[in-house]
Amino acid sequence: MTYLNMMVPGQKGRVVGFSDDTKLVRRLYELGIQPGRSIVYLRNAPFSDPLEVRVGSNLITLRKTEASLVAVELDE
Repeated sequence: MTYLNMMVPGQKGRVVGFSDDTKLVRRLYELGIQPGRSIVYLRNAPFSDPLEVRVGSNLITLRKTEASLVAVELDE
């Protein structure tokens, strides 16, 4: 298991949970980042922040601090 902010572009995985339970996590949940969903780390901006991921057919841009709350199990 790792966290979304530690992944590199091109890596795929599955959301397994969150490291916190704040309003921010609830917002991520509303965006579709939910346990069991597949997630693909697509790219990051210069200086590595923000980053872009695909969850299902949705493209989502997150700050590294937001991504650090998302626990991911990497695909083999």
